[in-house]
Amino acid sequence: MNRRHLLFAAPALSAATASFAMNQATTEPVPPEFQLAELTAADAQARMAAGQLTALALTQAYLARIEAVDRAGPRLHSIIELNPDAEAIAAERDAERTAGRLRGPLHGLPVLIKDNIATHDRMATTAGSIALAGVAVAADAPLVTRLREAGAVILGKTNLSEWANFRGKASVSGWSSRGGQTRNPYALDRSPSGSSSGTGAAIAANLALLGVGTETDGSITSPASVQALVGVKPTLGLVSRRGVIPIAFSQDTAGPMCRTVADAALLLWALAGVDAGDPVTRAQQGRFDRDALLQLPPGALKGRRLGVAVNLVEGHGRATVALFDAALKQLEAAGATLVREPLPSWPAMGAGELDVLVYEMAPAMAAWLREFAPTAPFKTLADLVAFNQAHPETLALFGQEWFEASAASVSAGGLKAPKYLKSLAAGLAASRAQGIDALLKKHRLDALIAPTSGPAWLIDPVKGDQDTTPSATSPAAIAGYPHVTVPMGQVSGLPVGLSFFGTAWSDARLLAFAADYEQRSKLRREPLLKPTAG
Repeated sequence: MNRRHLLFAAPALSAATASFAMNQATTEPVPPEFQLAELTAADAQARMAAGQLTALALTQAYLARIEAVDRAGPRLHSIIELNPDAEAIAAERDAERTAGRLRGPLHGLPVLIKDNIATHDRMATTAGSIALAGVAVAADAPLVTRLREAGAVILGKTNLSEWANFRGKASVSGWSSRGGQTRNPYALDRSPSGSSSGTGAAIAANLALLGVGTETDGSITSPASVQALVGVKPTLGLVSRRGVIPIAFSQDTAGPMCRTVADAALLLWALAGVDAGDPVTRAQQGRFDRDALLQLPPGALKGRRLGVAVNLVEGHGRATVALFDAALKQLEAAGATLVREPLPSWPAMGAGELDVLVYEMAPAMAAWLREFAPTAPFKTLADLVAFNQAHPETLALFGQEWFEASAASVSAGGLKAPKYLKSLAAGLAASRAQGIDALLKKHRLDALIAPTSGPAWLIDPVKGDQDTTPSATSPAAIAGYPHVTVPMGQVSGLPVGLSFFGTAWSDARLLAFAADYEQRSKLRREPLLKPTAG
């Protein structure tokens, strides 16, 4: 969850971490040039097929890069835990390749995943909280099983805004009690946004080949935007939600965070599929062709009609608007027709979003604990509230207002409460039939576009997040519709993204549009790990 949507101020810091975060300008030397910087999945597979690279060598190269950038040097603090078995798994993938047994398109490729996704291995799954640090997880999340089946090497877990930024009001994006403060590799004193902060910073800084984040509203697309990544928030039901420590089952989803659209499409192909344990995934049957994700035809924008959601542009700074205007010219040059009109029902579609999240979190958390952490000393969200009260160090600089409100909602009617049901229905209607779908149908549009967000703001462990720029993430998040962000340029060295969003199951189309724009613009730049912007 990205705090701007509900006026959050994201996770604040413990005293030690606050001291660290306040000293933004690092004096550590910049690490040497990384020989595999900006490596793509296709390049890696081609080199491995030619015998020029092994999965083990690639894994070891990323581990060395992590030591130089994340643990030392700039100290991004993007990775919360490394997989102690990563090298052994990579060696196993090499042996399989030698024997001619390739598991799938991710065979031997190192992947980082967010620390709210269950892995049944020697790593913890904690959502960044010390409360779950010693808890054993009973099974892999289905999306992790799919990654393993596709041949991926799970390199480690990434830091996040604690509890995906839904514990308390005054928080700082990218901070967790277990992982500390993640920093933006484009300017170390700037926010990585959140809540998939660590995945964003790590992939942007070339600490792994591919990354997986999760989103309720903005938690993939916002950190991707401010760190020059391609972020994909899929249609709700394309990727299994099971095993992801939840906020709201009506909005939660996992998705790719990668350096190129092609890599993001490949990773989404691996993640997508029906899960018998997650009923919402059944909706993709007969509606979605997974292989279409990999097509990305050249010239995909030619002859297409794109809606410019002008009310999602209002409020951005001049520099961001200038980049967006340049993007519009490139889209027109690619053959797209642009229709400028406000997105209807905005911002009314988000009026009840907080109520929906508050009412859904408690039952969703209890279900996750029951299935994936049955031996944990916590059975309910109320138990986690009590843990934090008993461990005041976790509450030193910000509270747990959303935890408390959600726990209290159980006795206020829970998922049968009229307030919840009204807010849920109103949000879905406003974002779908009265919002995105209404504009698409009115002008026979193929997708909608807007700036994803403004540039990253300064990290402030005392006041919390200070971002006041608009965001394009909420409409698709509330609707459960797909959203793709792609690099659009930089403002004083700070990246901003361009959003493509549309109706349900249009994921492949949006990726094709983003790929066409990406290949024409080529606006991603490798981060220089500078102390500050400018």
